[in-house]
Amino acid sequence: MEFKKLQKEILYNAKMYEENFKIKIDEDFSVLKLAEEMGEFYQALLIHRKKCRPEKSLPTNESKQALAHELADIFGMVIVIADRLNIDLEEALNKKWLDHLPSK
Repeated sequence: MEFKKLQKEILYNAKMYEENFKIKIDEDFSVLKLAEEMGEFYQALLIHRKKCRPEKSLPTNESKQALAHELADIFGMVIVIADRLNIDLEEALNKKWLDHLPSK
């Protein structure tokens, strides 16, 4: 999926979240939500690496799915934050990660 289309779909999902749960996703909420999602990712990583209490342990395929789920949440919140801060994330990614690479 094209990046701009992905952003649009994620922002639509955020709008539906706002409407369904009567929560305003402003800059403060989105940054705090990102911190929450990071915590959930760290917990999933501890479980995946078998550094958790035995009752939280999951089979590797399930723990990897949980990691992917939490990374998706983090990525989605980063897109929301960029939108709330009026940052073109695609442009920023290109400038930071890609523009300096040698031609293929």
